[in-house]
Amino acid sequence: MAPLSHDMILDIFRCLSVKDLSRFKCISKFWCSWIEDQNFIKLHLSYSLKTNTNRSLILRHRRYEIFSVNYDSPKTTRRLEQLEQNKNIQILGSCNGLLAVEEQNGRILLWNPSTRKCQVLPSAKIVFSPPPAFYSCSTYSGFGYDPVSDDYKLVLIVQLLGTYEEYLHSEAKVYSLRSNSWRTIKGFCFYFISERQLGVVANNVLHLLAFKIPESSKRSSVDLDVFAYKNPESSYKHLVGFDLRSEELSLVELPDFCLDGEANVDVKALGGYLCLTATHRDMFVSGDLWIMKEYGVKESWVKLISTTQLDFLPGSPFVVPLAFSKNGNKVLFHKKSCKGDMDSDSLVWYDLGSERVEKVGIEGLPRAYDVHLYVESFVPLNESVPRNYSRPIALEPREKRMAALEAREKRIFTSKSRFVNNSSRKAYFYGRR
Repeated sequence: MAPLSHDMILDIFRCLSVKDLSRFKCISKFWCSWIEDQNFIKLHLSYSLKTNTNRSLILRHRRYEIFSVNYDSPKTTRRLEQLEQNKNIQILGSCNGLLAVEEQNGRILLWNPSTRKCQVLPSAKIVFSPPPAFYSCSTYSGFGYDPVSDDYKLVLIVQLLGTYEEYLHSEAKVYSLRSNSWRTIKGFCFYFISERQLGVVANNVLHLLAFKIPESSKRSSVDLDVFAYKNPESSYKHLVGFDLRSEELSLVELPDFCLDGEANVDVKALGGYLCLTATHRDMFVSGDLWIMKEYGVKESWVKLISTTQLDFLPGSPFVVPLAFSKNGNKVLFHKKSCKGDMDSDSLVWYDLGSERVEKVGIEGLPRAYDVHLYVESFVPLNESVPRNYSRPIALEPREKRMAALEAREKRIFTSKSRFVNNSSRKAYFYGRR
């Protein structure tokens, strides 16, 4: 049989999981160089994103336990080996196989669970001077990919609100993996709605819901709430977009129903589309899910789901959309348990055709958890930055590993030669020449 061509092998390799490919790296130096090549890493990731394969759900439980659930066959959970055991962490975002993680002490890391590599980011400490006597500090973040510069970026926004004094100050910074440094974002004049918010990335733009406050305004948090109530036409909810490519801020137009002060709106991402969930009251309480078919075009907002099921309202904080099924006929939701409720968190499918809700049976799920979408990849981190594992992996220098692979190939070749020689001797001894 004729040997497989280079292109045929690449076509086979790009369909495999990271776990299988990691094993194949030990077979030969040639295969190892293929799999570690930057062009193949991008090819493998692109195929996984295009075909919705190699996907999983990352479940964070009690801030120091992280589980993984295979998205294609969600039956059992697998506990991930963390950066440090029993470490209190917060997941800031997930993108192309990388997780942005913040520890309790404020240290931020990028982590690839598939390759078990991580990188500690330089300090992004934001100091306000002088702070008011009584203030509240809120943090907002988002993590995504910039295809123009082929760079991964983490956005960190800290907002300080004075409780009794007239004080409002925000500072935003963006981290670049390529340069391994932070830069300050200028001209940020928004008052965020929640105390802590994880930004949503769609179309390479980070989105956050906020009130827009006049630049000349210096108000306390109480005054800001009153200002928003008395001036709905100038301070209603805005969808702020931070373009990871140009690093510029802009406003994304919302559907007209968002002008209704009674609507409770939240922003998500679903299948690559920008997504809104909303609850509002007409005759009954209803929950809606909208997606923006064409990014940046207000008229392209389409209502995908509308339901009055009280135990399943997509606009409530307890029902969060995650992803489409492979055929696009269903939407996966994370249904959170209410505080004081005896029920546990669950994952459910919503059928867009029959409008039926079906619980996903998964063994080993914790009682309560946060969910992040994840795709396996070989996306590398900066090799020069030290890594910190509680049980570090003994990775020798590349030259030493390549030498070991060559020695292994030589041993295999020698073994085969001995086997052939022994077979020849046996054939001669038994009269088979």
